[in-house]
Amino acid sequence: MSVFQNMNITASALTANRLRMDVISSNMANVETTRGTYVDGQWQPYRRKMVVMQSASGPSFSSVLNSEMQKSNQSGVKIKKIIEDQSPFKLAYNPSHPDANDQGYVQLPNVDPLKEMADLISTTRSYEANVTVLNANKSLLTKALEIGK
Repeated sequence: MSVFQNMNITASALTANRLRMDVISSNMANVETTRGTYVDGQWQPYRRKMVVMQSASGPSFSSVLNSEMQKSNQSGVKIKKIIEDQSPFKLAYNPSHPDANDQGYVQLPNVDPLKEMADLISTTRSYEANVTVLNANKSLLTKALEIGK
């Protein structure tokens, strides 16, 4: 096991959380974008995107523990994929909008600002926790080097 393995694991979590914050920011920026993608000759609103994360070393705790005990492999967090939320679009009555249908309704993105803010707060707290772990690990390594003096 490498001395820096804990830092590498924490760095992967920091990177994953940073990407998640970027996706949430993109969702918030497009909360009223009615022309997000062009599908079958028509514009569709922006679809909310979500980040799917997973362990970089394996699906179960026992497999991770066994592999770590046998050899030092890279573990941590990785982004599995970024998916689009398939929930229906919101409808708003606004007959003067250029994208309104014949009945006067406009399809708006399926982005809920309250849900995005809750996700952003959760992601920010996770990011801060990983920064704390990184600083604690750095402090431990520094103290270990001081022992050798």
